[in-house]
Amino acid sequence: MSAHCQLTARQPGFGHHVSHSHRRSKRRFGPNIQRKHYWLPSESRQIRLTLSVKGVKTVDTIGIEAAVARIRAQGGKV
Repeated sequence: MSAHCQLTARQPGFGHHVSHSHRRSKRRFGPNIQRKHYWLPSESRQIRLTLSVKGVKTVDTIGIEAAVARIRAQGGKV
């Protein structure tokens, strides 16, 4: 599962662990990615989306039809 959201395009951020002595080592801040199943009434089928939690909340707000339209407009495959 790739660590990016299909709707909001959130992806990992990168930075450093900083120790008490101020030595730095690389680290990765991963987004909260979830796989969700939705029923798409216009195509009468179930789809699986890889979404961040903010993406899930966005789908709840705008609806699955509008979210799928946004994903397709961005060039994503559903």
